[in-house]
Amino acid sequence: MRKAILFISCVLFLVPYSFSQAPQSWTSAEMYQALRKLNVLGSVLYVAAHPDDENTRLIAYLSKDKLYRTGYLSITRGDGGQNLIGDEQGIDLGLIRTQELLAARRIDGGEQFFTRAYDFGFSKSPEETFTKWDKEKILSDVVWVIRKFQPDVIITRFPTTGEGGHGHHTASAILANEAFAAAADPNRFPEQFKYGVSPWQVKRILWNTFNFGGTNTQSNDQFHFDVGGYNPLLGKSYGEIAANSRSQHKSQGFGVPATRGEAIEYFKTTGGSAPGNELMDDVDLSWKKIPGGDVIEKKIDSLSASFDFLHPEKSVKGLVSLYQQLQSMPPGYWRNKKTAETQQLIEQCSGLFLDATTSEQFAVQTDSIKINFSLNNRLGTDAVLQKVQMDDFDSVFSKPLERNKNFNFSKTFPVAADKDLTQPYWLANKMEEGYFNVNEQLRIGQADADPAYQVSVQVKIYGQIFSFIKPVKYKFTDPVKGELYEPLVVVPPVMVAPDEDLQIVINDKTTIEGSLTLSGMKKGFSGKLSAIDEGSNKRLDGFSFSNSDAAIGSRNQVINLSYKGSNGKSVAAMRLGITGNDEKMLSNDKHEIKYDHIPWINYYHDATVAIKNVQLDTYNRKIGYIVGAGDKVPAALEQMGYEVTLLSDKELSKNNFDKFDVIITGVRAYNTNAWLNKHYEKLMKYVNEGGSLIVQYNTSNQIGPVRAKIGPYDFNITRNRVTDENAKVTFLKPEHPVFNFPNKITDEDFKGWIQERSIYHASDTSGKFEKLISMADPGEKSDDGSLLVAKYGKGWFTYTGLVFFRELPAGVPGAYRLIANIIALNKRKGF
Repeated sequence: MRKAILFISCVLFLVPYSFSQAPQSWTSAEMYQALRKLNVLGSVLYVAAHPDDENTRLIAYLSKDKLYRTGYLSITRGDGGQNLIGDEQGIDLGLIRTQELLAARRIDGGEQFFTRAYDFGFSKSPEETFTKWDKEKILSDVVWVIRKFQPDVIITRFPTTGEGGHGHHTASAILANEAFAAAADPNRFPEQFKYGVSPWQVKRILWNTFNFGGTNTQSNDQFHFDVGGYNPLLGKSYGEIAANSRSQHKSQGFGVPATRGEAIEYFKTTGGSAPGNELMDDVDLSWKKIPGGDVIEKKIDSLSASFDFLHPEKSVKGLVSLYQQLQSMPPGYWRNKKTAETQQLIEQCSGLFLDATTSEQFAVQTDSIKINFSLNNRLGTDAVLQKVQMDDFDSVFSKPLERNKNFNFSKTFPVAADKDLTQPYWLANKMEEGYFNVNEQLRIGQADADPAYQVSVQVKIYGQIFSFIKPVKYKFTDPVKGELYEPLVVVPPVMVAPDEDLQIVINDKTTIEGSLTLSGMKKGFSGKLSAIDEGSNKRLDGFSFSNSDAAIGSRNQVINLSYKGSNGKSVAAMRLGITGNDEKMLSNDKHEIKYDHIPWINYYHDATVAIKNVQLDTYNRKIGYIVGAGDKVPAALEQMGYEVTLLSDKELSKNNFDKFDVIITGVRAYNTNAWLNKHYEKLMKYVNEGGSLIVQYNTSNQIGPVRAKIGPYDFNITRNRVTDENAKVTFLKPEHPVFNFPNKITDEDFKGWIQERSIYHASDTSGKFEKLISMADPGEKSDDGSLLVAKYGKGWFTYTGLVFFRELPAGVPGAYRLIANIIALNKRKGF
């Protein structure tokens, strides 16, 4: 049940780009905004811990009203968060949330950055956070982004004093404030200077105080200003823009209503000089701070005053002149930035359409790919196509581009055997527990993966040659959604995908059996299959495949195979692969994530199968699983030998529950499925007559309210949790069947857990529940709400905040044994 640019200049590094978007085409209002922004030389960097922590209304206001260069540095990619739209967790979820942030920035006008830090889940203190993040390494990343971005002002979402709640939140503020000083210190991280940065002194750092979650840190004596204004050029208030931006965080259930009217933001100064009247007090935002800038400022003022909204192409000649004046100035941060902005304005005001696409989603190593080029000078600017370059292809044209006439041509390119596979750069190396291993300094902070191919289109406009860099994209037409653009993906000639990433071997079973899929991407490839011990990197003897010699007869051919081998208990994981005539073993397993609101995501990992030997007895066989927000628990239950039937509203309405020994609700099922309320009586009747209902955690926060009554007796869902995955577990009733049948549960069963123990504990308000487990994070009072059970009639009801949805897919043996006992509750004789 599996579901499956390089840094060229400071400008390319900092501009977020969505590969799923059609070529950019601005309105005249957006062009005019960009023209006015050329005269604003100020920047603000917002810093917080996760995707969705940022203040989108403030970012929209700073970017689109004040016209500052505005960035958001998210310390993590949100890998450890929750997922409301699917079953992706960990790295997969971080990839989704990365794209959601980029979608948000395209709306509110900000730019996006990340550090190497991995979101390992909820943390209760910055001290705990820094034990996993490697504080000095992540601090160096923050300093690097500051030195690259050169903000005049830094704003943090959270304080250093803990009011933000989450340990990551507090840690992000600590990092930002320490980086405020370190970025200006030539003795801190001097190894960065050889990559083109210098010490940078930020004018001030402020904490954007807040009033949410029952915590009010705002007061009228704080520096404050209104960000709720209306922008008539854009036809929206900044609250409306922000709502659209924030609603891109769909995996977190953060859709919000648009707001209009006054919206005051408050700030406390935590470093540097405090602002008096304006955020940018004592910061020169004009060209006067640049030698020779007076002429540039007057030129931009003149272009703005004469801008024709119906004929933006009339501004192109003046913009080309401005570009040439900027080019003649000495290189520098604002000169370089405004030069790039001017070139982008020239492209947009000209109405140039420059497109490089392919009708195939995949470029296959050792094969070839046809790329289609389409150019159109839609507004009739004086434009001459000079050349098109990609890899070794360099075609000279010297062709005038006629007004609103398409110039199309195609070229087939070989895909080199050593062409890099399309892979997010932060996943290229094996990661540490708390951070990604990124060894290339110039990639630090980069938000997205590199495009598979880029094309340089050189166009002479009013005598000046411009080089426009465009990613090659996969373009196709969906009969419902219309024309779509998605990333072009480089793939190997054949991909190997085990049907299961995890093999649970029960009770010393002597053989391992499974299946895999070969996806042939190139016709004529043939090779021999084998299994490798990941630990020793040696071939595993005694492994056989249903067809060990595989040949790809046609492109996109899919071959389904089975494998069987001996269970060597010393083997923790095996890698499956196919070796071709070149003696090179291919063992790439490609994961694909598809959602409509973000680009399709593809990444690779080795085709490995983890092997976990579990001593396990089970009782009961048939499980009904009510699907919630999405998790991988059903697949784990099937590996344990249970028959699992997925239940939706329709199935609950028509099924007789007596056919199920146990019914389990998926994570957050009551948050996401309002229809569960109408099945309450039927579920309680099922329990009363001898069934068992196991409810996994639901949240008490904004991710969907719990509208339905859940159990036979009253209880509340709290925000209590135990984040220390190694926390001591105390059995409050050691004699209870949960700890004794059919498996004897001991302290050993709570070893090897990942990320956390439990979340969203229950509080018994009826006195009817048995509380079975007590545990606590270091320095905190023990909590007994992670596992509550109650007898109701002849059956059992269970609520658990234990994170089975994390532990089972990770192959934690104790989690398998414990959930088997909970499933067996309603069949324990004599209890």
